[in-house]
Amino acid sequence: MTTIPSIVSAVAVLLAATSVNGQEAVPARSPLLNAVLACRTIATETDRLACFDQATAAFETAEREGEVAVIDRAQADQTRRRLFGLNLDGAALFGNLRENQAVSAIETSLTRARQSGRGAWTFELADGSIWRQVDDEPVNARPTPGDAVRIRQAAMGSFLLSLDGARSVRVRRER
Repeated sequence: MTTIPSIVSAVAVLLAATSVNGQEAVPARSPLLNAVLACRTIATETDRLACFDQATAAFETAEREGEVAVIDRAQADQTRRRLFGLNLDGAALFGNLRENQAVSAIETSLTRARQSGRGAWTFELADGSIWRQVDDEPVNARPTPGDAVRIRQAAMGSFLLSLDGARSVRVRRER
């Protein structure tokens, strides 16, 4: 009879290899998910069912306690848009879930804008993000709550913000 601890141990050995050819490997699956998947290899039906029952109960508990989260592609895309502009280099937040679907622009509306003493603007957007102007370009019109905002990725990791289709200013995400 195969036991859960021996399956988990075998999975842990497989996960111990964290690099391939000197390069970082793709982030490994959660050991909780691997324990569920490992149950499929058990030949005896009663042992396999016992394995699934134990592994899925552990997975459900971890999900309920916030230790693991399961998201689908739509949720991942929504999260990518929400995180647009934050420097998350090297954070493979979505494992192998369509990593090539990077967000290159977002469209939202302005909640609030304020100008600093040196003339730079800070823009608070409806999605909760805050962007600060980092160039000296004038903002063509006085920003008003409700204005349409488009932020797109520009060269070398910078971002351009346009209010109601006006000329863009360079910005950096603060929060």
